[in-house]
Amino acid sequence: MNYAKTAMLLASLTALFLCIGWLLGGPTGAVIALVFALGTNVYAWWNSDKMALRMHGAREVDARTAPEFYGMVEELARNAGLPMPKVYIIEQDQPNAFATGRNPENAAVAATIGIMRGLSREELAGVMAHELAHIQNRDTLIMTISATVAGAISMLAQFGMFFGGGQNRGALGFIGTLLAAILAPMAAMLIQMLISRTREYAADKRGGEICGNPLWLASALAKISQLARGYEMESAERHPETAHLFIINPLAGKGYDSLFSTHPNPANRIAALEAQAAEIGTASGPAPAAPASARAWGAPSTRNKPRTPWT
Repeated sequence: MNYAKTAMLLASLTALFLCIGWLLGGPTGAVIALVFALGTNVYAWWNSDKMALRMHGAREVDARTAPEFYGMVEELARNAGLPMPKVYIIEQDQPNAFATGRNPENAAVAATIGIMRGLSREELAGVMAHELAHIQNRDTLIMTISATVAGAISMLAQFGMFFGGGQNRGALGFIGTLLAAILAPMAAMLIQMLISRTREYAADKRGGEICGNPLWLASALAKISQLARGYEMESAERHPETAHLFIINPLAGKGYDSLFSTHPNPANRIAALEAQAAEIGTASGPAPAAPASARAWGAPSTRNKPRTPWT
């Protein structure tokens, strides 16, 4: 089923490429855009995971360089019946994490220093179980490809704005170029949002099963949804097309559901996890609220600081 969804995504984004090409250069522009789209899709299939990790400066760790964190992921992967993914750490203070890879055999999980420092072991296990659920549900392929292709669409639209737009070039001349530059990135983002939001609840539920206690993930979401607001994630600001990959929106701490939000409302996700915990008989009660001050969970910067115990 996920392969069908991937095909639908690629078809939608390819059609968007064709529309941009037509607006920028008429029939010739549409043909060029189609060739560019096909090349981008092939490249994204094989390399989108590496690109996402590189965009955020992730460094790979193993059982020697990060024994506790690596061991946790290894145990959770075993619980889920998954091959061991590659494990990465991102040197960012914002508490966040994501998974990537075209299939479970070629997958990776990444966590920021901020999330490793700010959560308890149980809460971090809940977060990483959520990311492994994305891998098991084969969400990572479609989510990572959409990030790569959406970035290419934005680049194509910006290129046309700078180098196109003459009355004899695009189907609508300068107006077409302007429309492509403004509407294309918005359309690509909307496609990403529609994909991402429907997958978070499923990954939360499966993550609760993998770690054994949905309330661990509920508690983690309560904390990081507030703590993330106090830290700007520089790499995400440079590459906003990757925002939907993360467990919490790295760009802004919006506390509501809306059409233009990459993630569901954390309160709704927490409520669903609490309901799941009650259903399976896990100790009930609301997830602890996030602390009033992010400073209570770590210093503002990890540079020149002692390493977190997870590494």
